[in-house]
Amino acid sequence: MKFMKLGSRPDTFYTAEAVRSVSSEVSSDFIIQVKGSRYLLHKFPLLSKCLRLQKLCAESSESPQPQIVQLPEFPGGIEAFELCAKFCYGITITLSAHNIVSARCAAEYLQMTEDVEKGNLIYKLEVFFSSCILHGWRDTIVTLQSTKAFPSWSEELGITSKCIEVIASKVLTHPLKSNLSHSHSRRLKDDISSNGGDSQRHKQATRGWWAEDVAELNIDLYWRTMIAIKSAGKTPSNLIGNALKIYASRWLPTIARNESVDKQSASNSDSEKANESSAKHRLLLESLISLLPSEKGAVSCSFLLKLLKAANILDASRSSKMELARGIGVQLEEANVTDLLIPSASHTNQMVYDVDIVRTIIDHFMLQWQSPPTSPPRSRIDFERRRSRSAENIDFELQESRRSSSASHSSKLKVAKLVDRYLQEVARDVNLPLSKFTSIAESVPEFARLDHDDLYKAIDIYLKAHSEMGKSERKRLCRILNCKKLSVEACMHAAQNELLPLRVVVQVLFFEQARATMAGSKVAELPSNIKALLAAHNIDPLKPPPPLSTTTSVQAEDQLSISGLKSPKSKLSTLQMKLSEDDDLNENGMHPDGISRPSKFKALCSLPYRPKRIFSKLWSTNRSMMEKN
Repeated sequence: MKFMKLGSRPDTFYTAEAVRSVSSEVSSDFIIQVKGSRYLLHKFPLLSKCLRLQKLCAESSESPQPQIVQLPEFPGGIEAFELCAKFCYGITITLSAHNIVSARCAAEYLQMTEDVEKGNLIYKLEVFFSSCILHGWRDTIVTLQSTKAFPSWSEELGITSKCIEVIASKVLTHPLKSNLSHSHSRRLKDDISSNGGDSQRHKQATRGWWAEDVAELNIDLYWRTMIAIKSAGKTPSNLIGNALKIYASRWLPTIARNESVDKQSASNSDSEKANESSAKHRLLLESLISLLPSEKGAVSCSFLLKLLKAANILDASRSSKMELARGIGVQLEEANVTDLLIPSASHTNQMVYDVDIVRTIIDHFMLQWQSPPTSPPRSRIDFERRRSRSAENIDFELQESRRSSSASHSSKLKVAKLVDRYLQEVARDVNLPLSKFTSIAESVPEFARLDHDDLYKAIDIYLKAHSEMGKSERKRLCRILNCKKLSVEACMHAAQNELLPLRVVVQVLFFEQARATMAGSKVAELPSNIKALLAAHNIDPLKPPPPLSTTTSVQAEDQLSISGLKSPKSKLSTLQMKLSEDDDLNENGMHPDGISRPSKFKALCSLPYRPKRIFSKLWSTNRSMMEKN
């Protein structure tokens, strides 16, 4: 770090009875009061270099007593004043990046210009600032940081803007050419020797060498510095993102949900401190969000989700949250379930997690893959130009289109898996409305789910956590489930799940039988509760249906067989009849004829009748299967 010494006389300032004075054979004739401190000095050395003191003395009348001058708003306080006073006396002073700002502001206040005396303090400070301070990286950072104590003075004198410009220009150069401090340069050289000069790790660290030093600035100065760096347009967006991550990790605290929401139990003073701290961190967070690069991948999805959690807890502006949601959405396939569990800070509901913002994130993800609007009709000339393009260009565009389509499909498959696992976590929340659960589940396109096992698990968890759900709500919940996409293990579980509506259980059995028949394998043994359910309807699961013929009676057609699918028509009509019979059951499980059903199957036999919608697609599948056989 650079420093400069001015003056040659020894320090003769001393304190006596709370008054600062200087040893001299000449008696003092000048009293200056600076922020509660009193200085007993001499007019001649001070007035010869300070135009402001000359004017103040000229305004007062002559008196044999020492003249008193008040300097109530002196920038830099007593330390800066004493430094200027020592300069006037010729006493040795030491200037560096730590005190040059306060000294420059104090000299400006006292008007120690060249008009008063050649080689005055302002001139010497300006030379030291431009020739030494701004040439050193560390000196510039320290000087800029010290301007926060004198914001208006530093702005007016141009100290802040000059430091920011120099820092932005040095960021674009190699660190070894930026005249770093000795410790910083030694750290870089050690990194080179340990990692090798050509290692990728070293190159990445060298390119982002400035991030940790700039992170020492307070948020106002940091924001202006980063704007200047970004405006140059030569710094890669991923380095900007890495710098923001370093700053956030240093200044944003790890905030627990209870610390932000539960403030009523705290005292008034503690509550005021908490509000002040929250406002400070909110400003810092919103400033960081405004600096985020717009390019995809410049900032990791995990980091953006952490910022979104902090934004929820600190009650950041809606625009800041939406900006984060957009950035997360374009790279949602990189997220994990833990990061998506964003605590809800809303006082209007009691939900554990903020599912609305997650739905917004998913919408942004889907929006990026939408096809662009249809282009307007081309004229004949445009059409001829298009035909004249080379075959190579056309092949290249086709390849790019296929590559983009493949990436889109892969990303949607990952996001569908992520959404289903997210639903498994939030389904445990007893305050999560059904509409929000189904909204998130339906936000993923059908083709993106190769199987529905994770979705079924989420539905099962939701049913267990919301045991008070009615028949219509259970029915609406299970509409999002495609039984054809359930694995064998999931089908076995669903067939014995008494929380599912009856028609879902029947669908599961039907598709499982179809799958077993098409595979030519032996049909698995039915669970005991399903056997009991079929027995309650006088259906023999082991008896095969009679062959279809024109002489077969309706009663024979309507017999149901679970052991095979040789008569899909009879199975369909029988299921239709049995489901319609279930609709005649009242809420207490009683049939209109007064016969009660077993209590363990009441929940399974309580949904309305909808046979056509359930089995319309199954009928065409089974018929084509029989034609092949």
